[in-house]
Amino acid sequence: MTDIAIFAIMSFINNMKEYISRDIYNKSINRYIGKEIIKVLIGQRRVGKSYLLFQVMDNIREQFRDPNIIYINLETNEFENLVYSGLLYDYVKSKSATGKLNFLLIDEIQMVPEFEKALRSLLAEGGYDIYCTGSNANLLSGELGTYLGGRYIEIPVYTLNFQEFLLFHKLENTTENLNKYLKYGGLPYLIHLELTDDTIFDYLKNIGQSILFRDVVSRFEVRNVDFLVRLTKYLANETGNLITARGIGNFLKSQNISISINVILNYLNYLTTAMLISNVHRSDIQGKKVFEIGEKYYFNDVGLRNSISGFSPFALGQIIENVVYLHLKSIGYSILIGKQDTRETDFIGERSGEKIYVQVALRIREKQTMEREFGNLLAIKDNFPKYVITLDEYAGTSYEGILHIPLKQFLSEFV
Repeated sequence: MTDIAIFAIMSFINNMKEYISRDIYNKSINRYIGKEIIKVLIGQRRVGKSYLLFQVMDNIREQFRDPNIIYINLETNEFENLVYSGLLYDYVKSKSATGKLNFLLIDEIQMVPEFEKALRSLLAEGGYDIYCTGSNANLLSGELGTYLGGRYIEIPVYTLNFQEFLLFHKLENTTENLNKYLKYGGLPYLIHLELTDDTIFDYLKNIGQSILFRDVVSRFEVRNVDFLVRLTKYLANETGNLITARGIGNFLKSQNISISINVILNYLNYLTTAMLISNVHRSDIQGKKVFEIGEKYYFNDVGLRNSISGFSPFALGQIIENVVYLHLKSIGYSILIGKQDTRETDFIGERSGEKIYVQVALRIREKQTMEREFGNLLAIKDNFPKYVITLDEYAGTSYEGILHIPLKQFLSEFV
């Protein structure tokens, strides 16, 4: 066995950690193991991307004899000197084995400026199976796309869905545990903490601050930190409501705060780039036109949203809408908000060329609520499936072909 192979194995062993397998992502990644195409795992900080790399390493060791694994975690002091693409390239080459496939795994790749140049060179030379993680929503735009010419695959990584939450915490599928999920969210590290308000929200507030200051303030050289914090809380309070930069500006003026529209738009972009929040565009259902003005914003972890705005039963409607959005994204749907005349559909989901329409409500106990939620979907004149999701626990009901699904059942069974 070569010195390089020994180094790689020892490095891998030293970095091994215990983990719970996330099969939803393993299935997507495993089909590309051994292929000379870059696999890029994109997701908010602390969603478990690093542990997915450890799972990839295990899967590589199962499929290949004595694999040369080069693992780089750019958040550790060990690699703090890799400050530009040339140094990254040189380091990888120094750990590479000749005459065989090298497995390169890089955590938080965006921390190396112009990293795409190093990856392009390695791909061009051949002999590298590359995996990267990043917490920047724009990682695959611009220069990366230009340099790599489509030789990469993006795999979005989300916080734990409800079934994963139950698995990680070893909990039964009960209403009580659904309420815990709605309150605390799905960051994987929560399995190491006691599920109590004080403990969880202290942790979540620290994570939220880390995202704001490391991934927004520091990266984009934000000057008005006070406004950034206020804007984040505003978005948490307005989760699922239609938001415009002008509307935010008018709200600030009511509090005697003057911020330009351009600054508001920039700060919204910073927060989405850091993946604390996601924006969802509106689309005209009949004309299929996507509107440029007015979006909705959802948090990429509902627990972080609750740590910023506070968890309140009065906000449950917003929270379950956010959770439904995250579930649809985690199972591969692209999402738009539907608009038809004066009616609005919460989500239009599209996957593999097929659509679904989803309306979310807290409960349906009054005729007026039922007519509104089902009526919005009835006005859509096509034959794609339509669903109303609520916290009500009775199941199996439908209205003129539109199926009502309790939230717990939807999060458990809709895949």
